[in-house]
Amino acid sequence: MAPARQPRLVATDLDGTLLHSDGTVTARTRAVLDELDAAGVPVVFTTGRPIRWMEELWDAVGGHGLAICSNGGIVYDVARREVRTARTIPADVLVEVAALLRREVPGTVFALERTTGFAKEPGFLPRLAVNLTPDVDEGPLEELVDDTVVKLLARHEEHEPEPYWHRVAEVVGAQVVTTWSSVGTLVEISAAGVTKATTLATIAAEMGLGPDEVVAFGDMPNDLAMLEWAGTSYAMANGHPTVRELADHVAPANDEDGVAAVLTDLFGLSGRSR
Repeated sequence: MAPARQPRLVATDLDGTLLHSDGTVTARTRAVLDELDAAGVPVVFTTGRPIRWMEELWDAVGGHGLAICSNGGIVYDVARREVRTARTIPADVLVEVAALLRREVPGTVFALERTTGFAKEPGFLPRLAVNLTPDVDEGPLEELVDDTVVKLLARHEEHEPEPYWHRVAEVVGAQVVTTWSSVGTLVEISAAGVTKATTLATIAAEMGLGPDEVVAFGDMPNDLAMLEWAGTSYAMANGHPTVRELADHVAPANDEDGVAAVLTDLFGLSGRSR
């Protein structure tokens, strides 16, 4: 069922949603983004990715506008290549949360996403080559913490993912926001009140738009708050069961250009490259 009126703002996750599984933007998707741009419909990319993972994607997704990175921790001005706002986690909260998790879930190790880059404890074993570069700051968490941290990453090498995710949320309570967007035993922790939804709501309000004028797409639990907030929401067919259950609609899978297909129908686009 289509929304009662055509949306005026599009918000879409990237990995597992707008991007194919190989991390690329297809010609079809880019054509749809170009048509929306020409029609004056803003598209806000909402991702758990840090800025440093985005550089190769900016041109592919349009090279301008705003992006929400680090699960709402950062609003990035793509054209200017600069951070517009950063919603950081207070240093004392970071230290307290880490101490709680070390005590209640022994074996938990940490890394930090900062506006200035990635940092990690020696025991935090990255899964991606981008986090294995020799210039990564490494040391005890307490020595790495500063006022630029937008996301705390908690990992465990022995627990199963979902029980660990839920245990971390139980331990830290409401002083921070916990979520996850991977299939591994990794929890993403943001400052209290910081989600893709709350940051998107601020951006929309600046444009004079309310949730009923927004259509949103996502595939993982870190998209749940955004999909619940948006007036029209689509889970990807390949998405996590909790996301498919919450969303208003289910879009075709990311590898079928599901976002592009839905937007083509919603806005009456051609979906063809120019």
